[in-house]
Amino acid sequence: MNLPLKGITVLEFAQFMAGPSAGLKMADLGARVIKIERPGTGEAGRQIAIKNLFIDESSMVFHTANRNKQSYAANLKDPADLDKVKKLIAKADVMTHNFRPGVMDKIGLDYDTVAAINPKIVYGVVSGYGAKGPWAKKPGQDLLIQSLSGLVHLSGNADDNPTPSGLATSDIFTGVHLVQGILAALIQRNKTGKGALVEVSLLESTLDIQFEVITTYLNDGNKLPQRAKKGNAHAYLDAPYGIYKTKDSYIAIALISLDELTKVMGVELPEAYADKATWFVKRDEIMAFLSPYFEKETNAHWLGIFEGLDLSCSDIYTYRDLFNHEGYRVLKMDQEVETSDGITMRTTRCPIRIDGQRSFHRKSAPKPGEDNVLIEKEFGI
Repeated sequence: MNLPLKGITVLEFAQFMAGPSAGLKMADLGARVIKIERPGTGEAGRQIAIKNLFIDESSMVFHTANRNKQSYAANLKDPADLDKVKKLIAKADVMTHNFRPGVMDKIGLDYDTVAAINPKIVYGVVSGYGAKGPWAKKPGQDLLIQSLSGLVHLSGNADDNPTPSGLATSDIFTGVHLVQGILAALIQRNKTGKGALVEVSLLESTLDIQFEVITTYLNDGNKLPQRAKKGNAHAYLDAPYGIYKTKDSYIAIALISLDELTKVMGVELPEAYADKATWFVKRDEIMAFLSPYFEKETNAHWLGIFEGLDLSCSDIYTYRDLFNHEGYRVLKMDQEVETSDGITMRTTRCPIRIDGQRSFHRKSAPKPGEDNVLIEKEFGI
């Protein structure tokens, strides 16, 4: 399969999740991604583990975010190693890092210096909060960003504590935005012959993914979002949107109008809720009114009615439910990768298809410096 980024070389100085997840996406699309790491220990993200799960000496989540990459170990404080890295930079297409503002300037790998070495390079930077301002040097970590950005007030029920996402949401979306910026800069380079500085921050990306609710706030008298009393999955949407308990499980009801839903359920809509303007104002009342009706029947009963009319609804699945369903199996969304020591693990694949073909990659994350000899020989350094 001829992947679209074949021939593009990326030097990744990034660690943890946001920057490496961007490198992962580029590697999945055919780029050659070389991690520049500390000799011996490698990047700090190798020791960040979920449930203390490790594959060889690195964490399982590190292998997940760094599959299909190479590793070049270099001490950036050592002049000889730094000189070798600069020779790699001279031949690279993209460089990424997520050091705090000022760190790369001290090392001598800031954008102006790097652009002087290679004017065609696209230089991607991930920061926590941008390069300036009172938070510029504050640690940029996913939970901190979710907490500062307002995101924690969008999930959960009305009386719940602030509720962060159960994913590294800020990190992952920032990585996606970095890739978008890099690809745009590469297209521009094809027109101008010049590289560019691409900057993203965890905070800006997390604000961006909230654009629908932030826009509502800014244009609705600065009224804060109000989570539903129970079962709602969106702080600004009308009833009946949300999750309801049924006789044997739970069901998700998405964008179905209240009058249409009650009609197909055989429920008479009270006059108090006849006006559509009440569907948000009295959302909690309406959801409480509907709940006993949902609990009278099973999921299969309700889904049989709703899906037959092409209404937006769904079962509530666990991973076990999902992975045992034909709807998941037909996607072939997971793959097996293997370390250089022959250790295998299952993980997700690239979600993008090119010309109808899925992209699978067998190679897991490398050991620190695993590719030094090969890279030095190939690049002549």
